[in-house]
Parts: sequence; C-alpha cells; structure tokens
Amino acid sequence: MTQAETPRSTPEEPWPVRVVSQKVSAWIAKLGWVWVDGQVAQISRRPGASTVFLTLRDPSADLSLTVTTNRDVLDAGAPELAEGARVVLHARPEFYAARGTLSLRADEIRQVGLGELLARLEKLKKLLAAEGLFDRARKRRPPFLPGRVGLITGRASAAERDVLTNARRRWPAVEFRVVNVPVQGPTAVPQIIEALRLLDADEGVDVIVLARGGGSVEDLLPFSDEALCRTVFGCRTPVVSAIGHETDVPLVDYVADVRASTPTDAAKRIVPDLAEELRLIRQARQRLDRAVVGLLDRERQRLDAVRSRPVLARPEVMIEQRVVDVRGLRERAGRCLDHRLTTATGDLRQTLARLRALSPAATLQRGYAIVQRADGHVVRAAGEVTKGDQIRLRLAEGELDATVDG
Repeated sequence: MTQAETPRSTPEEPWPVRVVSQKVSAWIAKLGWVWVDGQVAQISRRPGASTVFLTLRDPSADLSLTVTTNRDVLDAGAPELAEGARVVLHARPEFYAARGTLSLRADEIRQVGLGELLARLEKLKKLLAAEGLFDRARKRRPPFLPGRVGLITGRASAAERDVLTNARRRWPAVEFRVVNVPVQGPTAVPQIIEALRLLDADEGVDVIVLARGGGSVEDLLPFSDEALCRTVFGCRTPVVSAIGHETDVPLVDYVADVRASTPTDAAKRIVPDLAEELRLIRQARQRLDRAVVGLLDRERQRLDAVRSRPVLARPEVMIEQRVVDVRGLRERAGRCLDHRLTTATGDLRQTLARLRALSPAATLQRGYAIVQRADGHVVRAAGEVTKGDQIRLRLAEGELDATVDG
C-alpha cells in the first residue's frame, strides 16, 4: 500500500471547499499592500477597456503572477512599458475563490530606470564579492584541448556562429554540444540555469561557454542575475563567459573561470590554433635537431682529439718506451751488482790476508811451536812444568811428545 493509499481517520466534520477558499482568501487579505519587483513577461491591453492585465515574472525563478491595474495607473507610472521591462509596483494580493488563483491588484507602477538598475547591480556585485564568488584562487584553467565543448547561446545567433566558426577554423576536430536558450527576456535566466546544469552533468563536456552578442544594459540583465551567478560558481566544469562586447561586463563575467571579451575571443581561448601549434612543433623539432647535431659534432671533435693523441695514434710507442726503460733499469742494476760484488771481493781478500797474517798457523810456519801439558794447558813459562812432565809440541806440520828432563 502506497503512502497515498494509507487510510486516515475520517474527521468528525469536514470543511466544504468554499470554507477553505474563504479562509485562504481572508488570510491573503491580511497581507495588505506590498511592493513587488519583477519583470514584465506579457502585457494585455484590450481596446476600449479600462483594465490592463500584466504577467509579472520572477527573473530568478520559474514563477509568475497575474497583475491587474487601471489603464490610467499604467499610463501615469510607465506609459512606455514593454515586455521584458523591469518594474516595481505597489499591489495587494487577491485570491479568487471561484478559480482558486492568486493575483495582484496594483495601484502604482514604476518602471525601473537604468540608474536604479546599475545601483542594484553594484550592490549585488559587492555582496557576491564579499562571499568569495569572484575569488581568483578558485578559478580553474580550462583544458588545453577539450574533448567536447558545451555552448549555451541563442538559437541561430551571431554569437553561436562566431564561436563555432572560429573554433573549428582554429581546431577542425573540436566537438560541440550546443544548447539554445533565450538570452534575454523573462524566461532567459531559468533556461540558462537549466542548460548549465545539463552540460555540467555531462561527463564528456570539458568546458562550458556562455555566449551572447552585444546589447543594452537591460538586454544583458539576465547575465547579472544572482541565481545564475551562483549556478556558475557551483559548476564543476570550467565556465567561459563571452557576453556582449569588450565594454559589456555583466556580473557573470566576474564569477566565470575565464572572461572572454567577445564570442570570437572565447573561441580563441577554448581551443588552440592548429596552424600555430604545428608551427611551434616545427620550431621545437628544428631546435631539437640543431641540439642533437651540435651534440654529435662536439662528441665527434672530442673523439678526434682523443684519437689524435700519441698514446692512441701509436699505442705501441708506450710499450716500446717501457721496454727501453726496463732495459735501462736492468743494465743499471747489473752494473750496480757487479760493482758491489767487486768491492765485496776486494774486502774479502783483505780480510783473508789479515786473518792469515794473524793466524797461529802462520807463526808456526816461521818455526815456532806450541807447548801444551798433558791436560791441554798451553805452557807460556818454564816454571809451569817440572822435570819428568809429559808435554806435547805442536809444530806447523805434525805434533811431538816429549818429557821434561831439566
């Protein structure tokens, strides 16, 4: 069972429709006279009738009310009133029970002048700036080459033609998703907001362009609407504003991520110029070629310089030089060794001669003998032996045994 089908307890005494209408009418009547600001969507002047019917629309919402007033009131306050104009009127809400509709009865109508419009826009500009909607830090840079561009503009307008023609001339492969909406009048703001939300939800759209040709302040008024500015601020996709000419600066220009002075300038900002990019690529390739050729030339010269060195021009020279060095060292070592051996031989001979000169055997050769007792003690004096002692005489050649007899 759905919620609508949920049974409810029956009231003891239901109100008739007329009672409900009367109570609603009485409550609305308590509102009294109020000042209402809006945009005229339609004017109905019947010939010969003293009553004029207006359709007053809220510029920021899809909402409208019927206004009835006397022809004299309209002629006195806004004789040149036309559809699309901004007005402020003094009216009293009225509820028509027979049709169940709400309308306004106005006794004073004032068309908003340019000065008042500019003052309101300046006040709104300060409010949005204070909230950070114009902050440069939050502005995003559109992609260098978007896959698809969303375009919001009037149907078959010069702005649409300028953006499409110039963008495709710069980059023929660019893809567009165009949403045509009214760009002025009472229905412009709601439809532009709806188009923005539609394109922002499209994952394939990389950048959104708001484009419109030039016009008066009143014509460009929808692009200074607070609701539109807040919608642009809330978009996750970068938004490019291309509204009017260079001198036209609606509030959406301050909120958008990129401001283009004209629709043609927007085409230049959203896609690169193919011819220019090809020229830059050619220049880059030429610089790269020159850099590579220069590097190869420098390395070739360095290799030539290395190869021209004697050690690489004739590698055997280094070995031959080492052979000469080794041969010279060997000869010097041989001479040094021979000199040392000769010196050592002479020293040895001199030492041998001294040894021989001082040797006891040399003394024995001259006829001397060494006398030793039987215990081997060398006799140096006659008193060291007595008569009858056995002694031994050591001669240069051989030995003799003898007995002391006196």
